Amino acid sequence: MSLNFVDEARPNTFEFETSALIKASGFREYDARWWFGQVAPELNLIGVQALGMGLGTLIRRLGVGPEVITGHDFRSYSLSIKLALVTGLMAAGAKVRDIGLALSPMAYFAQFALDTPSVAMVTASHNQNGWTGVKMGAARPLTFGPEEMTALKTIVLAGDFDLIGGGSYDFVPNFRETYLDDLTRGKRISKKLKVVAACGNGTAGAFAPEALERIGCEVIPLDVELDHNFPNYNPNPEDMQMLHAIRDKVLKSGADLGLGFDGDGDRCGVVDNEGNVIFADKVGVMLARDISQLYPGSTFVVDVKSTGLFQTDSVLLANGAVTDYWKTGHSYIKRRVAELGAVAGFEKSGHFFFNPPIGRGYDDGLITAIAICQMLDRTPSSSMADLYRALPLTFGTPTMSPHCADDVKYGVVERVVADFQAMKRDGMVFAGQKIADLITVNGARVVADDGTWGLVRASSNKPELVVVVESPVSSQRRREMFEAVDAVLRRNPEVGVYNQTF
Repeated sequence: MSLNFVDEARPNTFEFETSALIKASGFREYDARWWFGQVAPELNLIGVQALGMGLGTLIRRLGVGPEVITGHDFRSYSLSIKLALVTGLMAAGAKVRDIGLALSPMAYFAQFALDTPSVAMVTASHNQNGWTGVKMGAARPLTFGPEEMTALKTIVLAGDFDLIGGGSYDFVPNFRETYLDDLTRGKRISKKLKVVAACGNGTAGAFAPEALERIGCEVIPLDVELDHNFPNYNPNPEDMQMLHAIRDKVLKSGADLGLGFDGDGDRCGVVDNEGNVIFADKVGVMLARDISQLYPGSTFVVDVKSTGLFQTDSVLLANGAVTDYWKTGHSYIKRRVAELGAVAGFEKSGHFFFNPPIGRGYDDGLITAIAICQMLDRTPSSSMADLYRALPLTFGTPTMSPHCADDVKYGVVERVVADFQAMKRDGMVFAGQKIADLITVNGARVVADDGTWGLVRASSNKPELVVVVESPVSSQRRREMFEAVDAVLRRNPEVGVYNQTF
């Protein structure tokens, strides 16, 4: 089967219905994302079919068996995209096992429970409506990294398919129950916890409240009804609008904890009983304290957006914990956790990864939520706010994302890195102090003498840059670092406005 590929096509035209539209920029570092909306779409269903052909071809060339798990998130168009993907996979000889409406971690779990090596989960994650994408892997619990994504892109855009046929389709009924049973087995807590579960009307609404009730929580639902219009806010626990909605519900209900889940359920956001938003890297420090008490000498992996407390916290040091800072991105952290045999990995975006005995190495917002509840269960005399107050005080920011087009964002970051390298080399003062350290494993993390730092990197899945700032000294130093970093960014006219600041 040959396909006619086009770079642009308008919906409701002959070309759109007869040619494969699949924009090259949709192949990201570790998953795939395209704009599927009516205005200037980057993908059509024939393009999705081509993606399936390419993925089936790649899996076979990797020497992996033909079996593939698939599922889809709760969007008005996700089922049609999944079925187009399935036809492409089957044309390339794949034996598809469809678990239906699912969370991404439910699809990862299915790889283990159904003994199936590969996965292709249709989801736009936390992106706004109109976006779609696929999270893929062929070596559980890992998902594709840059090497596999580049190979897939090359196969698809060249039409270099091995269409051997012989594929098959099998729908797996009632897999939601299998997932929830495994998730909650043996995890009943004794501490009476009243928990707000916020799902932004996304897929997690069909899973999170029941999972928390099964372990013994009293659940206060917030926007758990499935509604693919997302009428209240986007299901993104990094978005302050969602976090503030959780805060308000916690304070109104007198809850012990607020938990927010993103569109495909692999991330978790946290608000404590006093209404404080706890950014995910600080939640990671709290969990690392708890886990390293249970398992002294634990290794943790965190991304470069995360707080410096992982290396300086006295409790972690006393427990012999070791922390490795690594590239941002769920695929990168997941792979690093596996490579190092780390007990857990924490990403500031809210992707948390737990190896046995806690998890199976993949990111699951519900496993994170249960781990937080178990942490509170092990500290009966302390509230979530008490545990938060016990951390050394730092002044951080949310993840802030100025717009920057996909085709220029990496070039902008290269120029920013070069600017910082020149400043450090020349001993220049930056944000009022000399640059003490410059970490360039993923963008640039510039660190001042007093430990205040700022990060700039390119978003891996949206046309944006990512900016994060933290100071262990004061909110004023945080502000000075942000303004200094932003001034370097503004040397590049391609950088647009921020989605949020502080």
